[in-house]
Amino acid sequence: MSASSSVQQAKQALGQRLRDIRRDSGLSARALAEAAGWHESKCSKIQSGRVMPSEADIRTWTAICGVPGQAADLIATARNIDGMYVEWRRLERSGLRRAQESVLPLFERTRRFRMYQSWVVPGLLQTAAYTRAVLNTIVSLRSTPDDVDESVAVRMERQKVLHTGDHRFAFLVEEWVLRTVIGTPDVLIGQLAHLITVSALPSVSLGVIPLGATRGSGWPVESFTMYDDAQVNVELVSAHLTITQPAEIAEYSRTFSELACIAVHGAAARSLITSAINALG
Repeated sequence: MSASSSVQQAKQALGQRLRDIRRDSGLSARALAEAAGWHESKCSKIQSGRVMPSEADIRTWTAICGVPGQAADLIATARNIDGMYVEWRRLERSGLRRAQESVLPLFERTRRFRMYQSWVVPGLLQTAAYTRAVLNTIVSLRSTPDDVDESVAVRMERQKVLHTGDHRFAFLVEEWVLRTVIGTPDVLIGQLAHLITVSALPSVSLGVIPLGATRGSGWPVESFTMYDDAQVNVELVSAHLTITQPAEIAEYSRTFSELACIAVHGAAARSLITSAINALG
């Protein structure tokens, strides 16, 4: 399932709930629209998920259908959908440091982390120099406020979770991530050496999906992080997606397992990292 379709399915599910409420009340879409003072097509668009209802729309809908008590739950659902898809510019408009700090409570309460990266080295495994190079690129591309030094400090502080508490981490990266120079070759060499070191931590499992690996269903997908079985965060080019629907979380869990099956671990993973270092001279 693509990230954008996750949001659309959530909108459609809300629309279906509103349609069921209307049908249970015995009202036609036309009668509801007339009572609300809307164009008839508005009801159809809301029910199909093409238009997101406002909170006022939901209150009006439930009141006309005789179930005003259901408004609060439906409004909460709508707010959750609205928060699923957050543009990076909106998330980072006050600077990168705040975006980094916003996930700290989530990291602290999560026990099992599963992270797949098809773009860069996972944040929890990054060196300060590599993180600085990544964030400098973000500042340049998205014209966000330049608070890179503060943001690097927050991310380095966040990495304490690797060494404290009852946490387990499973990381999967595509081999091309190891060979993509971000910053300078020296920055990447330092980063790759750090990967070898951190992969020895008892709480960490690091898998590398080799270039040329035979793929069945384990195709490269958008980078994502799973926090227990409670939430998935997906990184898109333009936005950040939060998924909390159990059925969708199960899909990401299955995808992670499929990718893990074609990855190499332990000595084989370290060999690929060493090969990438040697390729840099």
